[in-house]
Amino acid sequence: MADTLDDTAVADRLRDLPDWTRNGDEIRREVKAPSFLEGIAVVDEVARAAEDADHHPDIDIRWRILTFALSTHSAGGLTGKDFDLAAVIDRIAGRHGAR
Repeated sequence: MADTLDDTAVADRLRDLPDWTRNGDEIRREVKAPSFLEGIAVVDEVARAAEDADHHPDIDIRWRILTFALSTHSAGGLTGKDFDLAAVIDRIAGRHGAR
């Protein structure tokens, strides 16, 4: 099980992920895809990366708006795994033109 990060460590990691915000024991980001199908392509690629990392985000799809929420439930809070996957999600979204 991964160790949870304290508030200072979470704040430090968020500085490197300016599009993400903390909401309690999770970090969240919303992106707008250029089209519905492009949004689904983002979700598909994120799902594959998450499966490879064995760390799965909550994903909400509303037409072109995708919301990602990350927390390490097994650890009871935020861990490095959440921030690592957030960075991967940022790269994937960027490649698909989602902002």
